[in-house]
Amino acid sequence: MKPTYYVTTPIFYVNGAPHIGHAYTMIAADVLARFKRLDGFDVFFLTGTDEHGQKVEKAASDAGMQPQAFTDQISASFADIARRMNVSNDAFIRTTEARHKAASSALWERLKAAGHIYLGGYEGWYAVRDEAFYDESELSTNAAGQKLAPTGAPVEFVTEPSYFFRMSAFQEQLVAHIEAHPAFIGPQARRNEVLGFLKQPLRDLSISRTSFSWGIKVPGDEAHVMYVWLDALTNYLTAIGYPDETAALWKYWPADLHLVGKDILRFHAVIWPAMLMAAGLALPKRVFAHGWFTVEGEKMSKSIGNVIDPRDLADTFGVDALRFFLMREITFGSDGDYSRASLVRRLNVELANDLGNLAQRTLSFIGKNAGAAMPSRGPIGAPEDAVLAGFIADLPGLVRDAIDRQAFHEALEVIWVAIRGGNAYIDQQAPWALRKTDSVRMEAVLALLVDLLRVVATLLQPFMPESMAKMLDQLGVPEAVRSIADLATPVAVGTAFPPPAGVFPRFVEDAA
Repeated sequence: MKPTYYVTTPIFYVNGAPHIGHAYTMIAADVLARFKRLDGFDVFFLTGTDEHGQKVEKAASDAGMQPQAFTDQISASFADIARRMNVSNDAFIRTTEARHKAASSALWERLKAAGHIYLGGYEGWYAVRDEAFYDESELSTNAAGQKLAPTGAPVEFVTEPSYFFRMSAFQEQLVAHIEAHPAFIGPQARRNEVLGFLKQPLRDLSISRTSFSWGIKVPGDEAHVMYVWLDALTNYLTAIGYPDETAALWKYWPADLHLVGKDILRFHAVIWPAMLMAAGLALPKRVFAHGWFTVEGEKMSKSIGNVIDPRDLADTFGVDALRFFLMREITFGSDGDYSRASLVRRLNVELANDLGNLAQRTLSFIGKNAGAAMPSRGPIGAPEDAVLAGFIADLPGLVRDAIDRQAFHEALEVIWVAIRGGNAYIDQQAPWALRKTDSVRMEAVLALLVDLLRVVATLLQPFMPESMAKMLDQLGVPEAVRSIADLATPVAVGTAFPPPAGVFPRFVEDAA
């Protein structure tokens, strides 16, 4: 039986259209899901949309639409982004679905029955933009005298009746869990940030509102709607059958990885585990927070006009080139910048020149001088042979380790070290010269290059699935044997290769 792996993106808030930052999170989760499938895991990959709350209600009103019609429209655009980015999610959850309302109500009842929910009154600072409550000590004041949350969102003082979750009761348990499980929160700086937050007394959490109506009604008290984050976080359970813990998909709980933006880490690393502890449910194994995007050095902003639709980039550069760039350019877990010049440089230098050129040189030469078939292997003789053979042997483990740490940029770097090594090797060994002096050695050199290209193309499938499918076709690898385990069986000598075709054309900017 295959081991299970459950990976989630955050569910994306539908108060506005999706942009490149949303695609970034989806693609990262997709790379991980695809890699785990290649590595023999039974994967469940979830994404979706968060559709309740005051902010959505206001956005719908501003658009002159009813909330449900508004969320239907925006949710569809997020689903379209997933399709266009070739994201292989197994499910797409919407918090307006009947099954989710049922799951959220069931979790509320479970928390209440355990004595962790009580009715009180809320007085405090609330940021509509963040859908979050803040302590006064966390606020700042701008030049206009407006109080601001740590995120920069304006806050308003709210007074209304509210149900509360006894989150304060779980402070010590949360700290103990984080300290006992060093990998629970990543990267390390974010783990430290959460532990720093938990050094302050943890307050009970207001989990209902009465000042608006667009949300899931509180069971037994429909004057209240559930706090949007209690509703939203429950999605990870809804999608696998909760409250039916005998459901077929329940085998995937606890989640192996919640991939989130750093701005919502506290909800996932404090509120969510406290809720699960209170409900007597297992905690996710890991929460990883990635950074934010700037565009050409500036924060993305509608007012500046630099918000990027990833579909436009995919139309210009290709989906795989975009996927590669987003995982390659930025240290995952840190903030990063998108620039068109950097994308073109990565595409032309690393995809077209480094990988594309290595494949084209090797396969074209085989087509013309080695019968267009897998050459015969020879002994690992020269030191240069041993270096290349080392890349072939070590790459799967190195990439696996980086992927498990969500270090996607590191995974690509170790692969590119091997690709650059392959280009140096073909230059050093000069099979075009060996063709005249030592045809046996020529075939051995070419065979080693094919074996390198195969392991590279196999490991790059999660990043660039369509391009690597074409490359593996050219290497004579059948679709049924493209997993990591299949690398243990070499391409058979004499396997016919189709005529090679370039996979990564160079990109040339139109002359202005």
